[in-house]
Amino acid sequence: MTETVTYELIDGIAVLTIAHPPVNATSQKVREALKDAVLRLNDDADALGGILTGDGSIFVGGADIREFGKTPMPPALPEIINLIEDSAKPIVAAINGVALGGGCELTLGAHARIGTPGARIGLPEVTLGLIPGAGGTQRLPRLIEIGTALDLITSGRQLTAAEALDCGLFDQIAEPADLLASASALARELAAAPQTIRRLSYLPAPQADASVFEKARAACRARYKGQINQLAAVDAVEAATRLDREAGMAEERRLFLSLMSTPQRAALIHAFFAERKAAHVPDIKDIAVEPIEEVGIIGGGTMGAGIATAAAMAGYRVTLVEREEEFAARARATIEKNLARALERKTLKPADHAAILGERLKTCVGYENLSTADVIIEAVFENMDVKQEVFRALDGIAKKGATLATNTSYLDVNAIAAVTSRPEDVIGLHFFSPAHVMRLLEVVVADKTSGTQVARAFALARRMKKTAVRAGVCDGFIGNRILAHYRLAADYMMMDGASPYDIDAALTDFGFAMGPFQVADLAGIDIGYATRQRRAPARHPDERYVGFADALYHKGWLGQKTGRGFYIYDAEAPKGRPDPEVSAMLDGARKAEGIAPRTFTAEEIQDRYMAAMINEGARVLEDGIAQRPSDIDVVFLAGYGFPRWRGGPMQYADEIGLDTVLNRIRTYAAEDAHYWSPARLLEKLVAEGKTFKDLNEASA
Repeated sequence: MTETVTYELIDGIAVLTIAHPPVNATSQKVREALKDAVLRLNDDADALGGILTGDGSIFVGGADIREFGKTPMPPALPEIINLIEDSAKPIVAAINGVALGGGCELTLGAHARIGTPGARIGLPEVTLGLIPGAGGTQRLPRLIEIGTALDLITSGRQLTAAEALDCGLFDQIAEPADLLASASALARELAAAPQTIRRLSYLPAPQADASVFEKARAACRARYKGQINQLAAVDAVEAATRLDREAGMAEERRLFLSLMSTPQRAALIHAFFAERKAAHVPDIKDIAVEPIEEVGIIGGGTMGAGIATAAAMAGYRVTLVEREEEFAARARATIEKNLARALERKTLKPADHAAILGERLKTCVGYENLSTADVIIEAVFENMDVKQEVFRALDGIAKKGATLATNTSYLDVNAIAAVTSRPEDVIGLHFFSPAHVMRLLEVVVADKTSGTQVARAFALARRMKKTAVRAGVCDGFIGNRILAHYRLAADYMMMDGASPYDIDAALTDFGFAMGPFQVADLAGIDIGYATRQRRAPARHPDERYVGFADALYHKGWLGQKTGRGFYIYDAEAPKGRPDPEVSAMLDGARKAEGIAPRTFTAEEIQDRYMAAMINEGARVLEDGIAQRPSDIDVVFLAGYGFPRWRGGPMQYADEIGLDTVLNRIRTYAAEDAHYWSPARLLEKLVAEGKTFKDLNEASA
């Protein structure tokens, strides 16, 4: 037996402790050691039963990511779990922390489960394009109610200890100091009454009406549009209701293996690793930073209040500054509403809620209140003159070495830094609205930004539970620059004959959370109008301008906030319904420009939209704005509603073939050579037979 699982006999109960830092993952060494430990338990004449637990604060965090994509080595996890379940001596799982994926399945192989109050348990395999493959779909429905099992397996969500106890997944909850003693007592009880031992996979098949599974499939199709593994998970759970142990396990394994080679599995694995790689910035890997304790926010609008909420929930002291007491009070009220919602969702503990409102949050007037802040984030109106005025003031107030961050979505961070005497301390922190909910944070590094400030920005992001991506300076950085380009593709198709409603439908069918015209209404038609006006002086003379949304702006149809934009929003259709008047206006606009409208299939809409996105993504890489293709994928997965099961635009490009993308662009160029000019990097990769994946693997 190796040291990854220790064996200690304490008063007749063997304690098997998985010790494989950092998360006690079920690696080949752990599986082999577990096999030896369980066999030793059954051969040990002095052992009445056993306890399976994890070293440190984690039971088992799941599979070993270092084994992803490699040929699995024996013994397989299902074999180990069957061995635990078939043990002649009772084994109690003492769950001292998270038990996820294979860790949860290990506990289901045990004969009872005790968790600490802070334990969490779940089967998140669906987030990686799979289903539980070590008996989870067969044992869980035999332990808890079918509907609950279906929900847990298809959603991948984690249960708290209290929830696990309530649904029957845990037998008991014990304080950490009492966990082993409680597990030992339960093991003794089972040893004394072996007829009470439950071996889950041998229990009779649970009963459920076929309608339960049809309803679950319908819910999965609606909630996880386009995804296949949730439906496979329903099939596997249904198999548990009609098959015995051997046949049910075989069916689960068949479904599991059928998903292993799917594009969705590859895309979700890519997304998993891409998010981890985005946090690795070579220039800052050896830079240590001082802890951040106080965060200052300038501006208490929707964005500033959201940033303040996120910072306060991360445990920082927060000082939000506004121009007038009325605005400061309004900002505090917004933050309090945000915190109340977090409290209702149980993402904020009552004690932390009280601490924030009582001690950690201050809303006030006057920049002098920011003199002790470690990080100051400006979140005022998106105007260069206004932002430069703020930074001139901060230059004379902020303490030495403080991070001076702008939350600009588009503007030149170099120009903002230039008005200070310390441009090395200036950085862009582009949060996405609502900032206390959205995960993405673009860390925009200006020409003179120091490595220390970049490192601090990533440390801030980690504590605020944001997905941070390094970006260079350009109009719109990574996400909004690419968005501005592919949004034109939608506008061009609309003017050339496609209904905005058909475009939105095609792209939501592709997997986007919303279509571009739905997004425009949500953000506000006035926001798009202001952006077009700002960019007008720099617009290329060959660029085709689509001003249809300008007409909506001048009519006061600003989207959801006014009840009308591209869509009509009312009591009958709070999420919006097509507007016949908009369609009529489009017909008139096309006639005025001499455009003979044509039809676009849903497939062509998707192809053009994605080609434009990928092409501009390649240009962003050419210009050094993004470090690697996978960082672009992370931006769109975390901030722009791109379907995660497609992995991101650059992963999708590799999947369909870069030559296919390039050929489409060259075909479209016949109608607009300026807009559809292929990126040089895309042409180079195709010529060399390379992919974006090759660039990812070559990056640090």
